[in-house]
Amino acid sequence: MSLNSLNLLRDGLVGAATAAVLPLLRLILVVVFPYEANHQFEFRDDLLSQYDFVIVGGGGAGCVVASRLTEVAEWRVLLLEVGGLPPLETKVPGFLPIAFIPGYNEDWGYRTTPQKYSSQNFANKAARQHQGRVLGGGSTVNAMYHVRGNRRDYDHWAAQGNPGWDYDSVLPYFIKSEDYRGNFGETAAYHGRGGPIGVTPAPLTPLTKAYIQGGMELGYDYVDYNGPEQIGFSQATFNIRDGVRSSVVEEYLKPASSRPNLHILHGANVLQILFEDKRATGVKFLYKGKVMEVGARREVILSAGSIASPKLLMLSGVGPRYHLQHHQIPVVADLPGVGQNVHDHVEVLGLSWTTEESVSFTSLFDTFGPSSILQYKLSRKGPLGTAPLNFLNAWVKVMPEGDRMWPDIQVFFNSATFAYDKGTLNPALWGLDMRKFYEYAAEIYGREGFTIRPILLRPKSRGTITLRSRNPDDYPDIDPQLLSDPGDVKTLVEGVKFALRLGNTSVFTNTFKAKFFDKPLPECAGEWYGSDAYWECFVRHMTTTFYHITGSCKMAPPSDPFGVVDHKLRVRGVSGLRVIDFSVLPAVVSGNSHAPTVMIAEKGSDLIKVDWSR
Repeated sequence: MSLNSLNLLRDGLVGAATAAVLPLLRLILVVVFPYEANHQFEFRDDLLSQYDFVIVGGGGAGCVVASRLTEVAEWRVLLLEVGGLPPLETKVPGFLPIAFIPGYNEDWGYRTTPQKYSSQNFANKAARQHQGRVLGGGSTVNAMYHVRGNRRDYDHWAAQGNPGWDYDSVLPYFIKSEDYRGNFGETAAYHGRGGPIGVTPAPLTPLTKAYIQGGMELGYDYVDYNGPEQIGFSQATFNIRDGVRSSVVEEYLKPASSRPNLHILHGANVLQILFEDKRATGVKFLYKGKVMEVGARREVILSAGSIASPKLLMLSGVGPRYHLQHHQIPVVADLPGVGQNVHDHVEVLGLSWTTEESVSFTSLFDTFGPSSILQYKLSRKGPLGTAPLNFLNAWVKVMPEGDRMWPDIQVFFNSATFAYDKGTLNPALWGLDMRKFYEYAAEIYGREGFTIRPILLRPKSRGTITLRSRNPDDYPDIDPQLLSDPGDVKTLVEGVKFALRLGNTSVFTNTFKAKFFDKPLPECAGEWYGSDAYWECFVRHMTTTFYHITGSCKMAPPSDPFGVVDHKLRVRGVSGLRVIDFSVLPAVVSGNSHAPTVMIAEKGSDLIKVDWSR
């Protein structure tokens, strides 16, 4: 059996096992969540021929836009989502890893094309691209991190010719969307109370406290990374409220679903945006086996995400002329930038420390056992009421050039080694090649310890999303060309060196007897261990995406030939069409994607209201 076939078999077996276990888990959760199991949404059956706004995609942005636009009582809004209702396990923070298992039905299962410069120790040299296929999108199945990014990210967008997107302009939308459950302290002005999305600081453990102490030992401050400055070490904050995942589908869409002017269709696969004389007039979609059309009196709003939004634009005739003609798609608007400028954060796996002390996350039995489930049912507390693995983050600057307060590396920490589960599930979760994982990590199978993962925040490498065919059912080719720019590799090598300094600080070595797993990666045996050349080789083999793909529908001024939307998120070359989702970023932010996506949707909704109030 070939190596690729073996990896595919592995993913299939993991997916089949998950599919077999999930019905039992969901049955248990009906008891844990009796109210939620019987009270989902209020749906309407009567589809109108025309709405004021048709929103394509009920994910992290689309749910927010649907909620905000239906605040205007006279506007009729249709929300179309290809996925279904969120399953009950997505509400429970402790069940987070389930959503990342290959074959999980609420994930699209995207993978990149084979990468030339990165991901060499991954199955088929391809990186997974986790994207929610469910109402709520990523906010239903993501890791729940609430990270806004750095103020300089947004000021940079504005400086590129996108007025209204500087930090001072977007901060009110972050605050508006937030219900912060921590102590305000000195950064009170940067946080909101009573907003839709719950934001809760994670409890600290002896190991996560040591992580913060290690950062301070290296000269970094303890900070609120969603406050005025980001560089430093901090307690993690999650989209959790009272022990339950706080997603946009729960906090925005469900309360709005009772409004008579909102119509939600899930299980609706949009095939094409319809145009008349370069004006978007509606969409064609597949619903319950029938191809249907619906009109948009004012606008079609595309909120399908960084992969599906450019795909649907191109299928509808909006994109690079040569590419559309190659697939025999009639050209509505020649926009060279659709599907270009694609990039993602890049993380390094495999940097683990073993410890003599017991530090790893709660055992599987303790997490999912009867006592934990009972505790969660009664109080929404315990291992199931918080994110697993004791995740923590820090933001640091490792390269000498540029603004010292604009980080280039996110340092991600979790309280388990790279091989904590003896290779039973972890390789599949990441898409790693089975044999290569075993050859490298078998010596620490099941050992106590922790892992530090450096993440490249501001990649220079750019790639593409292109159509494989004109068939809407075919996935696009996703080629971010990770690490194609040598500068990205140099930054990650410095990020690895920082991780080594951090993991070897005295608080870890003295208190926990931490020891770095320094076995040379077999594929890099020809390089002098510890040299820059060795770590460059390590980086190219052990890197993958961080699931924050963006840039495919770039926001830019008219002077940029590869811009797709203007600063009001209106698509160039046509009318009646906007893109409101994470795909519009000119450059990825210095953090996770969910909070910025909600901000974009909040601001985009206001832009629409202003334009149509004139």
